[in-house]
Amino acid sequence: MTQTTTVQSLRTEPEAQMPVVAPGFGSLQSFELMQRAARLLINSTLLPSSYRQFNPGKKDRYGNVTEWIENPNALSNCVVALNMSQRMGADPLMVMQNLYIVEGRPSWSSQWIIAAINGCGRFSPLRFEIKVLGSKLVPYKTTYWEDNQRKTRTEDVAIVDKVCIAWAVEKETGARIESPAVSIEMAVREGWYTKNGSKWQTMDEVMLRYRTASFFGKLYAPELLMGLQTVEEAQDIIEATAGPDGTLSVNVDELRANAAVAQRQPSAAPADITDVESRDTQQAAQDDIAPAQAQAEASDPAQEASAPVTTTNAGANAARPGEQAELPGAGAADEETLDPAKVEAQLRAAKTVDVLDVAADFLPSIADDNERHRLTHLYQQLRTSMTAAAQRGGSTRRRSVQAPE
Repeated sequence: MTQTTTVQSLRTEPEAQMPVVAPGFGSLQSFELMQRAARLLINSTLLPSSYRQFNPGKKDRYGNVTEWIENPNALSNCVVALNMSQRMGADPLMVMQNLYIVEGRPSWSSQWIIAAINGCGRFSPLRFEIKVLGSKLVPYKTTYWEDNQRKTRTEDVAIVDKVCIAWAVEKETGARIESPAVSIEMAVREGWYTKNGSKWQTMDEVMLRYRTASFFGKLYAPELLMGLQTVEEAQDIIEATAGPDGTLSVNVDELRANAAVAQRQPSAAPADITDVESRDTQQAAQDDIAPAQAQAEASDPAQEASAPVTTTNAGANAARPGEQAELPGAGAADEETLDPAKVEAQLRAAKTVDVLDVAADFLPSIADDNERHRLTHLYQQLRTSMTAAAQRGGSTRRRSVQAPE
């Protein structure tokens, strides 16, 4: 008995026998298919910058892009986003447009969480209740750096307290379920309200809704969030800055250096203090700084050639026997100021953090605001690099100075 074979059956039979391959990590074919899809998406301009292969860098004065920055993490980020969309059964483009990377951790946007809860079919549309509790003073703890040590202090902030809860009706049981209450007082105590550029101070009701929606999703629909927090929560926890590849990061060393420079700035004399009292206070501070400067310069002979010197009256500035020599610009006449070039030379010639700090004491005496800001930024960079080098190299070696014959 013969079997009839047609040309149409020969054409369709190989395709019908091919296995069905879905993007994923289960097999080589699935993994290659996922990478092919990711390579297609990284060249799209509809995706956020963390998923694009090239992002705009420098622009000319007309707004045209003159330089493109390559994102080496674009392909891997797209593969992870495709895997998440496959596990959740969601559209890949929707996942990428609502998934942000903060300090290496993916975070959902709050709008997506509300949309996912409303679209999952288990609950009624999410609703919010906000009550105004009135004005109050709330104490909170703030952290600052002093003498390279982390310290805390308690301050009070005046707020108009509001409390919000998110609720919905579970369709299977008909019960009303609610999220934990979130208030402005909680935002102050947790440190969300007092951060620089915080939206809690300008959009408090919106932030209350976003935070309660996040709490609701974590408690009643954790499979939708997949253990991820919202991008607003991540930004409330850390001081983050956006990078060229779309990721958010924080520079702890720069924060510490800024705090150190702020502490070194001399405070202005109160209005009720006379000129004589102000000069006495400056002279006492000068007497305290002069021995430290002399000790630092003695430990590093190279500083003698690069120390900034101001040209003043020789008779007025000559050190008398038994008295400390005046620091450049610290006790000089008001019309004489330091030369920024000499201060910069002293900063660059410093070999240790102590000598660098002594050189930074002359920064407030520079009259030119632009030069003072530029040298302050230079001091921050040098101090950060010296501190990092000291941490990598362990204990700092002391330089031996040969005694004079």
